[in-house]
Amino acid sequence: MFNQCISFRRLLSRPELCLNPNALVGWLSKEAVAAKSRDRIETPCTDILLLPDRPLRAFVPLLSLLRLQNETQVKETGLMFLSDRQTEIVGMAKSNGRVFVEDLAAHFSVTPQTIRKDLNDLCDAQILTRVHGGATFPSGTENVKYEARRQIAATEKQAIGVAAAGLIPNNASLFINIGTTTEAVGDALTNHHELMVITNNINVANRLRLFPTIEVVIAGGVVRGSDGGIVGEAAVDFIRQFKVDYAVIGASAIDEDGALLDYDFREVKVAQAIIANARHVILVADSTKFERTAPVRIAQLPQVHTFITDRCIAPSIRRLCQENSVKLIETGSADA
Repeated sequence: MFNQCISFRRLLSRPELCLNPNALVGWLSKEAVAAKSRDRIETPCTDILLLPDRPLRAFVPLLSLLRLQNETQVKETGLMFLSDRQTEIVGMAKSNGRVFVEDLAAHFSVTPQTIRKDLNDLCDAQILTRVHGGATFPSGTENVKYEARRQIAATEKQAIGVAAAGLIPNNASLFINIGTTTEAVGDALTNHHELMVITNNINVANRLRLFPTIEVVIAGGVVRGSDGGIVGEAAVDFIRQFKVDYAVIGASAIDEDGALLDYDFREVKVAQAIIANARHVILVADSTKFERTAPVRIAQLPQVHTFITDRCIAPSIRRLCQENSVKLIETGSADA
């Protein structure tokens, strides 16, 4: 008698569950719902798995195996079961977007070598992605939460902000769009005079409004509650009324072919209008953006004039800058 069912698609979207029996049982207890009697378990190519009326723990090996068999790049060494520490590391990476070896070693009171082994195992299982000094949670169609983004590469973003502000003279007009790195540019502009700053970023407007020598103009439109960004057709129409000296833009990801990418097509429309209505476009993005992906194209790298980052770790991007006369500025980065 099959009276429990789960979504196989939802199971595939939670890799950490299938590698930790206790976590999987907890998830199953919430996901399992009543279903009509069936005489077989559906094959993995369908979305629904029907389970007999037995204790959920009995299905842990089967479901773990089914999930792993559907991973195209899983190692042939068989199942990997996560320790409690590894499970917590995955959770921290998912919440914060990125974890660092030294921070994890201090948090768990273990050696950096132990953490590196944990991260290597998690990356081999393709749960996390290894980066310099730590690991990131693989991105897809949804961005990391705003407060977590603010903490990622915060020191690098501050240096990038100072470098970008140094390119903008007094008595200039400029756009500043949505993003934590563009906000760092706004923070570095507070000593400038006679600026006109047009922005669709409430955080930038709220910061710069305190300085009487900076005129702040804010776009109208839909305010995105997650980060204070203003998006939508009203914001696009507003931006098109101006032709400014500079535009400071960010990106959620930079592809190796030079595509500048983001997650929200509404935000992308505003960013495209900003690029089209500025005489000089400055792209600001820290090096973690080379390690991420996002689904919506903002522009191509040759459409910007200056690219400021802490480290250009992608040879193809460096080559594109050289071939298209994009000025590349690297501010350097602290050792992780």
